Amino acid sequence: MYCVKKIKEDLFWVGGTDRRLALFENAYPIPRGISYNAYVLTDEKTVLFDTVDRAVTDQFFENVEAVLGGRPLDYVVVNHMEPDHCATLGEIVRRYPEAQVVCNAKTIPIIKQFYNFDIDSRAIVVKEKETLSTGKHTLTFMMAPMVHWPEVMVTYDMTDKILFSADAFGTFGAMNGNLFADEVNFERDWLDDARRYYTNIVGKYGPSVQTLLKKASALEISMVCPLHGPVWRENIEWYVDKYKTWSSYQPEEKAVMIVYGSIYGNTENAANILACKLADRGVKNIAVYDVSGTHPSTMISEAFRCSNLVFASATYNGGIFSSMEHLLTDMKAHNLQNRTVALLENGSWGVLAGKLMKEIILGMKNMNILEQTVTVKSSLKESQMAELDALADAIAESMK
Repeated sequence: MYCVKKIKEDLFWVGGTDRRLALFENAYPIPRGISYNAYVLTDEKTVLFDTVDRAVTDQFFENVEAVLGGRPLDYVVVNHMEPDHCATLGEIVRRYPEAQVVCNAKTIPIIKQFYNFDIDSRAIVVKEKETLSTGKHTLTFMMAPMVHWPEVMVTYDMTDKILFSADAFGTFGAMNGNLFADEVNFERDWLDDARRYYTNIVGKYGPSVQTLLKKASALEISMVCPLHGPVWRENIEWYVDKYKTWSSYQPEEKAVMIVYGSIYGNTENAANILACKLADRGVKNIAVYDVSGTHPSTMISEAFRCSNLVFASATYNGGIFSSMEHLLTDMKAHNLQNRTVALLENGSWGVLAGKLMKEIILGMKNMNILEQTVTVKSSLKESQMAELDALADAIAESMK
């Protein structure tokens, strides 16, 4: 049975939700599930904006058929060719052989990589700011390369002022009946997943996002329809501001994240004591994570949120504790920058973790590493409390 959500008189959400998938892209935990959004416009010509992941195929086709009500499908707009949005494209063109595929030139070879149908005979290849009339509505297209694939574009309905934003403004999380962001407490219940989605999926490509935001700023936008998560029709600027902050690699707030890699609990103990000392100095919203028990995507998201980062690691096999090394290289790969960093190292002999962590961090852009590195030999001693106090003072001072 179909499950369709009406957005406007002639625009409908026809996507689906997956609460069974454990890892998005087989990499990122999604305990709250994920939605795959697609939209149908029923103008004089009918338009499908993107398709969905294979996991929700049956729901999707029931939804599309219900909205079309026996009408042909005239156009399929492909904003993004990643499989979570194009897995059913081949089946769409089989069921609706008259449908033309609207895409840009970079999309064509990727379609050929995934599918064997004759795309050349049915493609309408569009360029920047070209338009397509569907009757009452006029669509225009803006290229958004590397947000987050090279072929990405977004579609703007000039009539209703709606931006079909591809992966931009998306979020992890299943839809629970409420389609619109103003129908949920987004800041309380969705913002962490939105930030984790952005920072891990798109975060590496901040300059590309900035370019798209600049293009979008010239438009009058009444609604944003992303490919994952709620549709925005109110307070859009608040969410755009989040994207401006994240894509410019500026911290969202003055806060401290402490992450530790501890073998027998001694490095963890030092990290917890440092957290208490920071709190005594008035630092709020301190986040502490064990790198062995927390998925890297969470800590990368928090690193984008916080102005200050503390990395506390045991020395392991003559190097950085393996989970910590993975996190640091992942942060570098996601282009994290513009943060103040403090280091705490531990080891029973040959203490090298601090030196090696510093080398990775210095390979990132504009990272201010505080001079006060604390070195623990096996376990923290009372005589080192002054060193932790000095480190806490330095972190607190750097936040002013």
